[in-house]
Amino acid sequence: DPQQLELATSGKRKLRRFIVIDEVVDELYGSKVREYFEENNVQHKILALPTTEETKSMDLVLDILQEVQKFSIDRRTEPIIAIGGGVCLDIVGLAASLYRRRTPYIRIPTTLLSYVDASVGAKNGVNFLQCKNKLGGYTPPVASFLDRSFIQSIPRRHISNGLGEILKMALMKHKGLFDLLKSHGKYLLDTKFQSYSGSANHGDAALQTTRIAIETMLEELAPNLWEDDLDRLVDFGHLISPELEMRVLPSLMHGEAVNIDMAFMTYVAHTRGLITAEEKEQIIQCMRGLELPVWHGGCSWPLIKRALMERLKHSGGQPRMPLPTGLGVAEIFNDTSEETLERAYKLWVRD
Repeated sequence: DPQQLELATSGKRKLRRFIVIDEVVDELYGSKVREYFEENNVQHKILALPTTEETKSMDLVLDILQEVQKFSIDRRTEPIIAIGGGVCLDIVGLAASLYRRRTPYIRIPTTLLSYVDASVGAKNGVNFLQCKNKLGGYTPPVASFLDRSFIQSIPRRHISNGLGEILKMALMKHKGLFDLLKSHGKYLLDTKFQSYSGSANHGDAALQTTRIAIETMLEELAPNLWEDDLDRLVDFGHLISPELEMRVLPSLMHGEAVNIDMAFMTYVAHTRGLITAEEKEQIIQCMRGLELPVWHGGCSWPLIKRALMERLKHSGGQPRMPLPTGLGVAEIFNDTSEETLERAYKLWVRD
């Protein structure tokens, strides 16, 4: 609306912003954020919250909305800003989508995982009755601001956690990205995805890796933003991991649980004859190089069977199982027998 735009930019009305920031991020960057809004003469309210898988609930959404109501925002010209990891972006996205039916919001990811995953796409949600993201919706942000400098302050394990989702896109869609991870994985972990002028031997591996991961993710998500088509390559690593992740909280992070799922599915692909023993080994070695777990004691055969039954419930009665058919290529299968799955499981456990 040109009139609203003019009002917002003419200076006749003071700019106002409501910001939700993860409490750990607030400790590291909160003073800079406050300084920025003060210098730009923006009236603001900053709400610092513990945003973890354990607190990812409707209760936290309602806490945010109570504060939004107190602050009183214009839902057309005053977007809510979320600064944090994937959990924070998910919770704030759901809160914004509920407030006055739809309030615009902006995502600012501060972890590698949220940078390449939660910042892209339309989904938001919270956990409910011990089930991951059982309540949620599809409301895209008006913008995502990507700044890799946030990533330099996160622990090495969190970098590895994000590499799990990047590897997912590499295995499903991009051999070049797989080769980058294989060659530069340790360097990316050591440098925390920062770009340095003295890194000639590595090109700008951090920029290339994140750019390809996001571009391939967008290629998959953009034509199917509302998931009308349930055949989704981006579901690789997400068939068993939701059940595993919630079962063993907080011992596994999201990208770690996804990688354990991908490791098992790599064995399934090999058992079906879709990939060679050498390709299977290359994938598992790449995972190890990225310091990702390739097995977990909690991922029992009964848990796998239960998770795949859950999968059938919300995927139209078909497993819709994405599996690699080579390095960087994949297809979706509905005909993997329980016998094949069990054989793959036994090989995986043995190795």
